[in-house]
Amino acid sequence: MARYIGKEMSRVDGVAKVTGRAKYAAEFRAPNLAYGFIVLGTMAKGRIREIDTREAERAPGVVRVFTHLNAPKLGPKASTEYAPPRNTREQDKSFRALQSDRIYFNMQPVALVVAETYEQARYAARLVRVSYDTERHTTDTEAVRGSARAPSQGSPPKPRGNPEAAMKAAPVRVEAEYRIPVEHHNSMEPHAAVAAWEGDKLTIFDKTQDVYGVRAHLATSFGVPEENVQVVSPYVGGAFGASLRPNYYPALTAMAARELKRPIKVVYTRTQMFTGHGYRPYTIQKIALGAEASGKLTAMIHQAVHNTSAFEEFNDNTTGFTRQVYACPNLLAPTMIVATDLPTPTWMRAPGAVSGMFALECAMDELAYALKIDPLELRLINYAETDPESGRPWSSKALRECYRLGAEKFGWKDRKFEPRSMRDGRLLVGWGTATGVWGAFQRPAIARITLRPDGTAHVTSATSDIGPGTYTVMTMIAAEYLGLEIERVKFELGDTKFPRAPAQGGSQTTSSVGSAVHGAALAVGAKLLTLANQDASSPLKGATASDVEMLDGRLRLKSDPSKSVSVAGVMRLNNLSEVTETFESRPSPERQKYATMAHGAQFVEVKVDPDIGHVRVTRAIEVTACGKIINPKASHSQEIGGVVWGIGMALQEATEIDHRYGRIMNPNLQHYHVPVNADVHEVETLFVEEDDKVVNPLGVKGMGELGMVGIPAAIANAVFHATGKRVRELPITPDKLL
Repeated sequence: MARYIGKEMSRVDGVAKVTGRAKYAAEFRAPNLAYGFIVLGTMAKGRIREIDTREAERAPGVVRVFTHLNAPKLGPKASTEYAPPRNTREQDKSFRALQSDRIYFNMQPVALVVAETYEQARYAARLVRVSYDTERHTTDTEAVRGSARAPSQGSPPKPRGNPEAAMKAAPVRVEAEYRIPVEHHNSMEPHAAVAAWEGDKLTIFDKTQDVYGVRAHLATSFGVPEENVQVVSPYVGGAFGASLRPNYYPALTAMAARELKRPIKVVYTRTQMFTGHGYRPYTIQKIALGAEASGKLTAMIHQAVHNTSAFEEFNDNTTGFTRQVYACPNLLAPTMIVATDLPTPTWMRAPGAVSGMFALECAMDELAYALKIDPLELRLINYAETDPESGRPWSSKALRECYRLGAEKFGWKDRKFEPRSMRDGRLLVGWGTATGVWGAFQRPAIARITLRPDGTAHVTSATSDIGPGTYTVMTMIAAEYLGLEIERVKFELGDTKFPRAPAQGGSQTTSSVGSAVHGAALAVGAKLLTLANQDASSPLKGATASDVEMLDGRLRLKSDPSKSVSVAGVMRLNNLSEVTETFESRPSPERQKYATMAHGAQFVEVKVDPDIGHVRVTRAIEVTACGKIINPKASHSQEIGGVVWGIGMALQEATEIDHRYGRIMNPNLQHYHVPVNADVHEVETLFVEEDDKVVNPLGVKGMGELGMVGIPAAIANAVFHATGKRVRELPITPDKLL
């Protein structure tokens, strides 16, 4: 009987967060700290002709002004590409600040002013004068989409069957183009670093999702061994992909600290966040679906183009999941990229998936109307019983149950098919549905557990907690398998002095690090069993590690709990003040025989004011199948957050760029709109638990990204049902409906 796993658990770090005890990157102190303020450039492409820092240097409190003229050159850096490990030692081309006079994008850092106080640094930053030699720039993806090319990394996806011929022969066809604007992560905590050197040893507090990635990046940048760099990041106030790679500021901060021989703090302003860490790229998708009159898909052609930067390639694999959603014999799904004079995009919650599924799921709705088949029924007609791409069986797939449960809870059977056929007084009512998918990923991870005779345990792994509740879930897993009260387990993360863990991204932390904690706890039990059985009179003689479990300070036989030994007693007998085990979990070879994915179904109601085009999402039901749920409380919270973000993506979010200047016009939270409480009405999240023995020992799949994947499409489909207007470009703002 589970003690903790599957039960509601409040955050173990909750009190620390609400009382301010939890320390974020910018809150760490160091003696003799100086403050850096970044100066941003004002044009999109060209070179710095002249930079005049004299007035800034004379300003009160200024210690130094760094520019490309006096900043030391940093060493070549190891690849920080966050992707499945590749064997190439390819050099990282990501942007580095103050390394040359070249301007690659507007609002690029051109100087760093360091002063005794933050206010002095900010004031002096306004006194730096820069003149440029400008070159013609292009920031409009639409204008250059004709020069899109296949990404150079990895081989292009092969077509399945003969999609062109099948499309021509299809009795029913729909074809449409969909657009998603640039979107920014806009987490609550601005990015920040505090760096201090002692000789050639660096300690840096950084807002990151990957302390080991930042360590490798800084070690190569400064030509020091990796063990000389300690990266600390215990709390992260949201990141969503914006801190998966080392951004330009940790190296900039560490450089200033090394040059000035004193600790330096650098914190982004809200505006600097818009060119400081990547974004969801501008994406154009052309999709064609061919089907028989019965609704059976015969051909799918899904082509995406999105922007990257002029100096680096980024590919979010927009069409990747299209290959695995519906049973269809003929398919072509390439993603192309095109260079623009903007910073490099990056991963942003549900990268590729939410963008690609917006187009696919809206196109499925368009096909349903062309065929006059209920949109949910069309999805069931094309349900993939095995993975359409590999032909392999699913390790588990409860999507059919998600559709059934969601439709029943939502009341889908009462939906009238015709657009504009449902009303609430003068408001138009629309009901839409969509499917969500995400991979069930796992990567190698290491955890260490130290158990003491007093029944306390210390657990460590260098993972992150960007908000999903990593502290809590790892504490629960350790407490469960060590048989301890939850209060007696302390889990620590976010420091390179702890065992290596993958970046917190891709919804893989519980499957990866959780499996390592689980393995370390079992290893502790196995060690205690070996020690206990050195005693000839041990009641556990002949038992193997899999025969025993720990509970309430005792190691006992699962089949006969009356046969047990005291854990503290075994440790005392062997003169041990503690038992420590380190365990590395890896994806099992068994996984290769299956397709592993998490699935979900979304049902959304919108009410639209026909006079002003205002859309409200009044009801959303999301049903998710993502393996075993460790902590239902945090899991529902994750899924609600995904729905809220989906509302923002569908109705509000867009980074506006003035292409004449290549400049972002709304780099703030006043003009970059995200949902507030008034925009979020009734949201219900449900789980269909799967018993999956293949994905990992805990049977968990990722959910953090999955929660938002189908939401923008479901909202767009509901808006069509309400108004009869098909809006194919996000966000769906009133002007597009009037």
